[in-house]
Amino acid sequence: MSLRPRDAPPTATLARRIEDAGLNASAPPQQAFVDGWLLRLSPGKAKRARCINALAQGHLPLSAMLARCRAAFASAGLPLIVRITPFTQPRDLDARLSILRWHRFDETRVMARIHLDDLPPSTAKLRAVDSATYAETVGALRGSPPEQIAAHAERLRESRVPYQGYVLEDRKGGLLACGQIAMEDGLAGLYDVFTPEQHRRKGYGKLLCIALLHAAREQGALHAYLQVSDDNLPAITLYEQLGFVLAYRYHYRSESPDVE
Repeated sequence: MSLRPRDAPPTATLARRIEDAGLNASAPPQQAFVDGWLLRLSPGKAKRARCINALAQGHLPLSAMLARCRAAFASAGLPLIVRITPFTQPRDLDARLSILRWHRFDETRVMARIHLDDLPPSTAKLRAVDSATYAETVGALRGSPPEQIAAHAERLRESRVPYQGYVLEDRKGGLLACGQIAMEDGLAGLYDVFTPEQHRRKGYGKLLCIALLHAAREQGALHAYLQVSDDNLPAITLYEQLGFVLAYRYHYRSESPDVE
């Protein structure tokens, strides 16, 4: 059975654009390059903002690269983490880190909705909130310490991709769900989508996501993407129901098995 065009995975070109857009949307102020590798050194919760993205082959031996990166992360008070994607360079980096017995963790899916011209009707009314309020809201749901909440707020405030965060509330102003969109060059990224535990499995997450997609389309988005942990089956099921398909996967590696 062949896939219908709207069920087919994104092209390699679109997948690469999604990866670039995701890097831009998650960029913290604390960044540095080492021989083609992008080091992100934010003290926040999100690992994508406190890891190495190996973007280029580089010229240094792997041992020298890791030594330089290790020093930078130690100076920032962070564990050394490498993010491994289909675009990682050198292409055998994952295998080489495996040989060095680096711990593999946090398997993640990047999913894409290839078209936004067939969205379900939106019945939810969202309220826009500022970046500080959004970071506090998400941090409370995550149980994050104050320093991670502050780092999240800083990243949203300083991002080169304009911040857009929203909450879905009941009639009394109680939080039902929250999420944000990051718009860039016809791509809309959905980030930090959360539903408080007491309101899960009631359809609020779906209402929120549909409303976010409509807001993105109204701003000219042609495609949408998001990232979700491989073990978050309820969220994956929801996103599949909303027309998202797998674009690619990534994971992390660290020297320490205790890194979270």
